[in-house]
Amino acid sequence: MKGLQLVPPGERLSVLCLGAHADDIEIGVGGTLLGLIERGGPLDVHWCVLSGAESREREARASAAEFLSGASTARIEVMKFSDGFFPEQGELIKSWFEDLKGRVQPDLIFTHRGDDAHQDHRELSRLAWNTFRDHVILEYEIPKWDGDMGRPNLYVPISEKTLRRKIALLLSHFGSQRSKQWFDAETFSGMARLRGMECRAPERYAEAFCARKLTLV
Repeated sequence: MKGLQLVPPGERLSVLCLGAHADDIEIGVGGTLLGLIERGGPLDVHWCVLSGAESREREARASAAEFLSGASTARIEVMKFSDGFFPEQGELIKSWFEDLKGRVQPDLIFTHRGDDAHQDHRELSRLAWNTFRDHVILEYEIPKWDGDMGRPNLYVPISEKTLRRKIALLLSHFGSQRSKQWFDAETFSGMARLRGMECRAPERYAEAFCARKLTLV
């Protein structure tokens, strides 16, 4: 299958990453971002985590800073909306989105899958589409005990080296999550291997996304 490039080699790319919780962006799109940085093109990233208090905020900021250490520019925002209650805070989060829209004009947006089993994820995805109506939006996936793995339609192959770095950073920065049964290297590598199999990735691993609307030129 012929692969499509986001941008020609060397061209600048502006990316907005949206995550409901401190580790969401890293899990869903961390390998893709590391891969973009490794290719050497100028990458500007605005990284927004909408819930994070005290230790979780510290984890989020430290992790984002290391994931984006090779980016051309990196801006990190951690908000304090209440974890688990995003639908009930919809008006406040919508106001935040409207402010964000006035500050960023990304080429590409990463956010949660619209039919994700977690209510916070669904609300964030809904408001991303509601706010950014003329942008390329790719929806990433998060493994969880709910068993809501989707059927993606867009794949980004990643190298084994990149996957290992992604997993190492996740395990290093998110000590608060290590006690969770699903938060381990086998889960993350297993997901990447499955998605890599589906797209016949050259090095066997990939991250997968839902692309609702794209334009080919």
